[in-house]
Amino acid sequence: MNIPDFVAFPKMARYARSVIVTEKIDGTNAQIYINDDGEILAGSRTRWIVPGDDNFGFAAWVKAHEDELRGLGPGHHFGEWWGSGIQRRYGLAERRFSLFNAIRWTATAPPACCNIVPILAQGTLGSFTLEPIIEQLRQVGSIAAPGFMRPEGVVVFHTAANVGFKLTLENDDVPKAGLRLRDCQATADQGVTR
Repeated sequence: MNIPDFVAFPKMARYARSVIVTEKIDGTNAQIYINDDGEILAGSRTRWIVPGDDNFGFAAWVKAHEDELRGLGPGHHFGEWWGSGIQRRYGLAERRFSLFNAIRWTATAPPACCNIVPILAQGTLGSFTLEPIIEQLRQVGSIAAPGFMRPEGVVVFHTAANVGFKLTLENDDVPKAGLRLRDCQATADQGVTR
């Protein structure tokens, strides 16, 4: 018998642990990688990018802010690249990079060229409900872009499990592929071609 490599059952995180609820910003996923020598790479959600083979100008922005971005320190720094010309646009004339790891930046400030996703709540899972947080976003609008009244939703990050869950204010029950299919059908029904 050819014995396969042993695969252990993964450890389970405890349910009643810390969660952080942040505003989900509708832009494009981005990352900055800094190695121990201070060399910097820019990335999208799926690949490394460079000016000329870019994602909404993010690689060019990283290149222009290299010296300042080294203040993030070595490692992968994930965030959202958003604003003018990207997804919801948020009524902005510029583009912004907002870091996802909001807790890391509560004691010290990130480089001035970076923003942080707004923390809407934090505590132990089960110690609060999301409904009031969602209702606040509906009533007040985006915290990241004050005055913008169509925020996308929230991300609930479970620290012990190291996993995030998103909840969108519009069409949360429809998978993203279902939204695309529905948009195409509505366009076809209107006699519009793309």
